[in-house]
Amino acid sequence: MHPLRVLLLVSFLAATAPAAGLGDFFAPHLARRSIAGAVTLVADRDRVITTEAYGLADAATGRPMRADTVFWIASQSKPMTAVALLMLVDEGRVGIDDPVENFLPEFKGQRVIAEDTAERTVLRPPSRPISVRDILSHTAGLRFKSPLEQPTLDGLALRDAVRSHALQPLQWEPGTRYLYSNAGINIAGRIIEVVGGRAYEDFMRARLFEPLGMRDTTFWPTEAQLARVAKVYRPNAAKDGLEEWKYDQLRYPLSDRARHPMPAGGLFSTAADVARFARMLLRGGELDGRRYLSDASVALATRRQTPAGVKESYGLGFTVGQGEFGHGGALGTETSVDTTTGLVTVFLIQQAGFIGDGARIRTDFKTEARRLHGGGRSTARESAAVEGTTGPRRQP
Repeated sequence: MHPLRVLLLVSFLAATAPAAGLGDFFAPHLARRSIAGAVTLVADRDRVITTEAYGLADAATGRPMRADTVFWIASQSKPMTAVALLMLVDEGRVGIDDPVENFLPEFKGQRVIAEDTAERTVLRPPSRPISVRDILSHTAGLRFKSPLEQPTLDGLALRDAVRSHALQPLQWEPGTRYLYSNAGINIAGRIIEVVGGRAYEDFMRARLFEPLGMRDTTFWPTEAQLARVAKVYRPNAAKDGLEEWKYDQLRYPLSDRARHPMPAGGLFSTAADVARFARMLLRGGELDGRRYLSDASVALATRRQTPAGVKESYGLGFTVGQGEFGHGGALGTETSVDTTTGLVTVFLIQQAGFIGDGARIRTDFKTEARRLHGGGRSTARESAAVEGTTGPRRQP
């Protein structure tokens, strides 16, 4: 055969070969019943390389995990809210160092704790008001939540929840320390409402979710989406398997619109949806010819904003590391953008706690995914959804 034809044949076979799967990685976890199942996705700036689903979304009924299984992504909502607020920064309607009280007058006159002992608590004015940068980077001195956000986090209207934060004294001077907080991101959502001139959830849908094609991303899963929601599991008392659990931060039924949207952690989504959001960021704020965020705002959000001397490295709505940014969620979900390899990795699971060394599963998954897919081609896969089955099959 002519050498050129041999080269073309080899190129064709390489282009049509399926991408390597993660079955060998997940097989031990499924066999030990340390997880019920998971959905993973790997993408680069131009395409989805592979989507795989392993194990069961509902162990009681045998319903398998699928590529379109819906998950509560919890705190993965935080970067989405941050991006929406940064859109208003790009438009010149909000300044990153503007005082929050400029938009929400209830924060005027807020106090900081100067002394707190068993005998007395002393308050004083802070050296400066909390800023937009502070609330997006968890450095405002706010508590995680207010005492009124009980028994679930979705019981108060956003306006009322934010007012309850304004009534609480700051734990320390703004910008000096880090405390991971739902409060700050919820305040960001309220600023979006006030400046954007529409309900927070409407702004998110119209400006971010619908344009990006995030069709399954919602605060209120429909009945059809509820049929695709993965069940939640946690280690049983003997630590030798899993038992079903329920969301403890959300009120049931999940489709009830009397539940209030929570900017810091209320969203449900799928692997495909969160990947589109992450790919937009990897591309510097643009996807499919539409710009959502400026390059400068993406760089700002994904650069460390926490002060020197603080061990936590957090940007504006994103955890950040060396060449990497992203966010996780309460039930083990995580999306990460690796700017060194140019890969997006999505790991979706619904689990409250892990058995043994299972807590490393997210980090180990990213390592394995990057090893396998550093230069892969587009494909989609789905595992045989039976516990202990390792071989992925091509998704129809």
